[in-house]
Order: sequence, then C-alpha cells, then structure tokens
Amino acid sequence: MTKDKKYSVPTVLSIAGFDGSGGAGIQADTKTISALGCYAMNVLTALPVQNTQGVRRIYEIPMAAVQDQLDAIFDDIYPDAIKIGMVHNIELVELISAYLKEYKGPIVFDPVMVSTSGHKLIHDDTVQACIELLFPLATLITPNLDEVSVLVDEVIDNVEKMEKAGNTLLAKGCQSVLIKGGHLQSQELTSLLFQHKNPPIEFKSQKINSKNTHGSGCSLSSAIASQLAQGVGLDSAVDFALAYIHAAIAGSKDLVIGKGNGPLNHFHNPLKLIQYELDL
Repeated sequence: MTKDKKYSVPTVLSIAGFDGSGGAGIQADTKTISALGCYAMNVLTALPVQNTQGVRRIYEIPMAAVQDQLDAIFDDIYPDAIKIGMVHNIELVELISAYLKEYKGPIVFDPVMVSTSGHKLIHDDTVQACIELLFPLATLITPNLDEVSVLVDEVIDNVEKMEKAGNTLLAKGCQSVLIKGGHLQSQELTSLLFQHKNPPIEFKSQKINSKNTHGSGCSLSSAIASQLAQGVGLDSAVDFALAYIHAAIAGSKDLVIGKGNGPLNHFHNPLKLIQYELDL
C-alpha cells in the first residue's frame, strides 16, 4: 500500500471588502479563485452593508485588525499572487503599500471607486494616495470606465478616450493598465491592455444584455491574479480572464437572485474554460 502523494496548489490572497449578499468583494474573489484552480485567502479591509440593490453603509475595519490579518497570512501561506480591491481611505493605502513593498509576486489592483449600482465607495482624498503608493506596486490595475474617469478627471465613454486615458495612467507610474469596456454603450465591447513600450492590445466581446453583473470587476481582477499565480503571462492571463467573465455573465443571464443587479455564475462551464487555457 503506497502513501498518497502530497501536493500543493497556487495561492491567491484577496485584500478587499465584504459583501454579505455574496456577489462581490471577497466572496466573489473566493469563488473565482476557487473556480480557476487556486487556493483563496482573504484580508478584510472594510465591511460594506450591501445587497444586489446597492451599498447601504460602510463600517470601518481597525487598522490593527488589517495588519494582524496580513501578518497571519504571510506568516503561514506566502501568496503566489495578490488581488487588491476596496481600499477606501488613506490609512489603508499607506498600510497595505508599506506591507507589500517587499512582496515578490504579481499584484492586481482593482481600484474600486464606484459600485455597479452607481454608489461611490472611496473617499476623495484617497485617490491620489492610490496613484502615488499602490499604482507603482501593482503589476496591473483594472479600472472600469467610471473609475478611469475619476482617475484622469475626464469622462471616458468611448474607445478613443480609453486610449488616451490608458497612456495617461501609464505616465502616472502604472506598470500596466487594463481599461475595461463593459460600460460602453455599444453591442461590441472593447477592453484595452496598456503596457510600457508596447501598443495597446484590444480584447473584444459581444455585450450580453443582463442586469446580473454584480461583482464582475472583483471577479475579473481575481481571475487575472489566479492566472498569474499559475505562471501565465499577462497578455494570456487577461485574455483568459475576460473570457471567463463573459461566460460567467452568460451563465447567470436568466438567474433570479435578489431584486437588483444579481451575481455572476462563477462556476459556469469550468471544463470549457480549462480547455481554453490548455489551447493557448
């Protein structure tokens, strides 16, 4: 009788906020990371009280509690990749950026500023702190059009403006930028990946008419982090993650959860997605 062989899986740490309704934040991150074959850990940065209809209130997490959570994870399970989501005040930005300064691994930062339902989630004075402290540490930032508009102080609502905004963000110290085109008012959606010394890469998809997109940004950034944790290159990681989110939205199009913007189906057709990854 032979002993079972020991094995490990890539680990991904989500540093983000909470969603008791299960569609966004660390709940969406954990589902995504798990669906894509990695092991998920969490550090809670805030306690938003929300459901599919919107955010009602945000309760602060003490800075000492965030520090203790980070210590507990890093003392035991060193992450292969990190996803950062909701950091809504300067103290959090300073704490997290200082902690991760010596981290050796990819970081995906989803600068959560506006929720799917249109609620502003970040303090105004925190935006500049994110640009100065977190952007240079991140392998990739993944803003949507509303968030890009906040970051460049201009309404970004078409592909031409996205191209200009992406270059502006690279000039602000980002290593790479994925501007998500999910909010474009067209049937063909375009997302753009910007990297230094390379032309932008276009990723196109057909719009799915569904209100069930709650947590799509959280899930996308976690999907990219999961791919990076497995050693996939950035271009392919983004391509795969966008395909995964498209499938997850399609898989929840007719789902009825809650009275507002429902969640994605994070476990929709996982075998097809695995085959997609193998074929890259």
